[in-house]
Amino acid sequence: MSEGEHDGAELATFFRQQSGRLTAALTRVLGVGRLDLAEDIVQESLLAALQAWKLGLPRDPQAWLFAVARNRARDALRRERVRGGAGLLGDAAIDAIAAPEEPHEHSNLTEMMFSCCHPGLGEEAQIALILRLVCGFGTAEVAHAFLVEPSAMEKRLVRAKKVIAGEGRLFQVSTPEQTRERLPAVLSALYLMFDAGYHGSATEQPVRSEICADAIRLANLLLGARATASPEVHALLALMYLHAARMPTRIDAAGLLVPLEHQDRSLWDAALVGLGVQHLSASASGSELSAYHLEAGIAVQHAIAASTEATDWPEIVRLYELLYEKKRTPVVALGRAIARAQIVGPHAGIGEMLALEAGERLHSYPFFWAALGDLAIRAGDPPRARGWFERGLTTARNDAEREMFMRRVAECHTGALS
Repeated sequence: MSEGEHDGAELATFFRQQSGRLTAALTRVLGVGRLDLAEDIVQESLLAALQAWKLGLPRDPQAWLFAVARNRARDALRRERVRGGAGLLGDAAIDAIAAPEEPHEHSNLTEMMFSCCHPGLGEEAQIALILRLVCGFGTAEVAHAFLVEPSAMEKRLVRAKKVIAGEGRLFQVSTPEQTRERLPAVLSALYLMFDAGYHGSATEQPVRSEICADAIRLANLLLGARATASPEVHALLALMYLHAARMPTRIDAAGLLVPLEHQDRSLWDAALVGLGVQHLSASASGSELSAYHLEAGIAVQHAIAASTEATDWPEIVRLYELLYEKKRTPVVALGRAIARAQIVGPHAGIGEMLALEAGERLHSYPFFWAALGDLAIRAGDPPRARGWFERGLTTARNDAEREMFMRRVAECHTGALS
């Protein structure tokens, strides 16, 4: 952001990033037992900035926020002293709360991520905490990621914070052996964060590139230390970069979603594709083949193909088969069925898709109906396609998805199909 100016989206991105940085820096000094206090101070500081910056930004917005947070932390602890609290921090410790420089910011955020992954918590609670405390997601956004009500997610977050409070301080990330147990949940949270930005399902925005960029930034932090720089991290980054490379073509000039087969591949970001390929190569240094390796392998097949027809679909199906053995989710099953339809043809593809074991769970997923409709068009059955696009319209999560289905329904009526 430039000094003295900002727009709403830019400021929201800045606040989300600073929320994680502030929470981590405050928790390092105050202790995990005062996590609620740290969160309160962060929210108060962000609200103060929102009011104070209406006419323009300060010279150094991050330093401004940290100064306000430091003063509010000092005031809160002084109030505790007045009430006779024991074992409280002195002013010297509070003075240490400052906008961190490298590598301290890396350390703060990484240790906060691993603190959220306490072994006493289930993976869902671990991931929810990272999304809330490190990634800066609101409770409603976290709830949407897990398909639960915000009130239920708020209760889960409260319980989870009580569990990690028992550690007293942030988890010390020092050796690969120490991080091995908690790393999978950290990677799952970052993957969910990227996916939320890539598909924009939690908001009316179909693509939120700033959230994808934040997920990539946090994943890159893990490569900055020997304790967390694993082949699996490289595989996750490969997947993120390869998907991010396609983002410029996912939305057309009218704001409508563009299917992969209709995207202008010449506009894909070649530099990001190159980074994805580099990280995928680096991920091969380990002995384990993770789900991220396989998903990145699928993504690179799309990235290097000149067209849908030129894509190596048998290789993609093979990778999906391996992926489904590790990750038996409805979305993976759907991806495998879509890939197989490119080989066996649309009629057989429709049959396989309708026979998916997770069919009922997929009925609320817009791209299930979009895929069926597209196959019906390829099979020369516009009436059936129209019915499936109409079903998809009822599951659309934002305006871009609704417009996509309405356009497809209209095309089925007019015969202008593609």
